[in-house]
Amino acid sequence: MNTKPLFAAFALSFAVAAPSFAQDMKTKSDGDKTKTTTKGMTVKTKAEADGKMKVKGKSDDGAKMKATTKPREDGPGMSGKGVMVGGALMRPDKDIVDNAAGSKEHTTLVAAVKAANLVTTLKSAGPFTVFAPTDAAFNKLPGGALNNLLQPDMQPMLAKILTYHVVAGRLLASDLKDGQTLTTVEGETLQVERKGNMVMLTDAKGGTANVTIPNVVSSNGVTHVIDTVLMPAK
Repeated sequence: MNTKPLFAAFALSFAVAAPSFAQDMKTKSDGDKTKTTTKGMTVKTKAEADGKMKVKGKSDDGAKMKATTKPREDGPGMSGKGVMVGGALMRPDKDIVDNAAGSKEHTTLVAAVKAANLVTTLKSAGPFTVFAPTDAAFNKLPGGALNNLLQPDMQPMLAKILTYHVVAGRLLASDLKDGQTLTTVEGETLQVERKGNMVMLTDAKGGTANVTIPNVVSSNGVTHVIDTVLMPAK
């Protein structure tokens, strides 16, 4: 009897659904990659930026399988054509600014980008990696700070803060390593701290921000949603 088709089906179902025998399995994660071993079977999965999942499996008897799965397109937050952020689908065929404009959780960021005259820059070819604070993140600033930054005479300072959230190049979550130093477009640096799939950034003043939604892919780069506004030293 050829057991390989049966193993392939079992391994694939194991990779995309939570098994009932979780207590017998061992799992190791590194960024977007996961390795799980249980009952004589090893399954490796890798999440791609476009939502696809690559699956490789091998059993103790030598049977092997390889498959690529696509996310469903009919569930909340599930689409093979983008990532849901702030109630809107962030599409990889739109640029960073156009995607952000659709998010109900990034109205302050979009207004700030316009006030700082950075729209043209962030709509250019790039690519850029943007750490995008939510409205709630901006609301954590000291009282009156946000309104002051949005005043016309504060445009240079606002641009400085916003460009401190931008890194040249296209960095997915899997590219962000524990202890890594990122040089921002503003010129100062951010420090990366990583624990499993959780990514945290430390700014020049010692403040920290968590990446809450990674890998929002746009046509000219990638955005990672964060929960705190990062501040440069000056």
